[in-house]
Amino acid sequence: MTKAAELAKMGEVLTNSQIGGRRNIIINGAMQVAQRGTSSTSGGMSTVDRTKLSYSGGTVTQSQESLSSGTPYTQGFHKFYRATNTSVATDTASHYRVFRQNIEDQNVAVSGWDYESTSSFITVSFWVRSSVSQEFYAHINQGVDAYNFAFSTGTLSANTWTKVTKTISGNSNLSFSNDNSAGIEFNIVPFWGTNFTTSSTATDTWYAWDGASRVPDMTSTWATTSGATFDITGLQMEVGSQATPFEHRSFGEELALCQRYFYQAVSGTAKAFGMGTYYATSLITMVLDFPTTMRAAPSVAVGTGSNYYVSYNNGQGDTFDTWDNIQRSGVNYVAMDVTGDGANGTAGDGCALATYNANAFINVDAEL
Repeated sequence: MTKAAELAKMGEVLTNSQIGGRRNIIINGAMQVAQRGTSSTSGGMSTVDRTKLSYSGGTVTQSQESLSSGTPYTQGFHKFYRATNTSVATDTASHYRVFRQNIEDQNVAVSGWDYESTSSFITVSFWVRSSVSQEFYAHINQGVDAYNFAFSTGTLSANTWTKVTKTISGNSNLSFSNDNSAGIEFNIVPFWGTNFTTSSTATDTWYAWDGASRVPDMTSTWATTSGATFDITGLQMEVGSQATPFEHRSFGEELALCQRYFYQAVSGTAKAFGMGTYYATSLITMVLDFPTTMRAAPSVAVGTGSNYYVSYNNGQGDTFDTWDNIQRSGVNYVAMDVTGDGANGTAGDGCALATYNANAFINVDAEL
């Protein structure tokens, strides 16, 4: 690259930078944060934050894994997301394996991308590795199934990390709102069955969404290979026609960005998580404040079982199995109450709250 070209590239990066100098629209692209745990055989968001696995047929294990040498470790990546084909897809028409990240509408709207112009671009880049050599696809949906842009990873060599880069122009049919709804759904696809693909599906262009034509027909080798793995890290989406070096953020900053969508307030045994107040001798209420403003008023899930939680008051413990009621929920807090198993409190007394069982948890969810 000539000096002039290098300076022009730097100018484009600076011009198109995100607010606060942040270029990467993707959250947790280095796969650092995994609040829910590091391994799961469930679909959905079960391990790495902001990464959702959807699959049909057989079973897929998703996990957060570690890097310790080689590329892309030498570029600052210490974690990656893995999907393992634990048991194979048997119906190559209706079965699928796909993982995705949904990007909030307002994060696209204020990114600096002139998305209606064909002369304005976003560039996607990521590191990918498959245990099976074949061609894979990715596709970007605008909003909820409005317009689609599919592209190929090229044929990957088995067990070899490959960097994939794709520059995508705007289109006059695209539209994003400056709100908290879904703006872009970015999908990386180990396998779509033929019910979702056609041989004539166009790549490298925007077209009206068709659920039966998401990507071109795919070989089923990976999906029908037991134990096949598919790995990804370094996922970046930025404004401009160049893929710049990955924007590494501190763990604390990445965690805070993830907690806008999901917050695990507590998990495990003997973990303090807040203060409560006795409204009566056995009725406890608490307000759980969130560390950051969430995308929307969240749902709250709690672990339930015998003596999962405990309140401490005047040197005595009052155990209970679950939280009975979610009284109020906003983007910054949730108020909950419970009737304890004992009667150790006095109305107006404060109490310290903690978990009392390894399986206890409180999860707060405002995912797209």
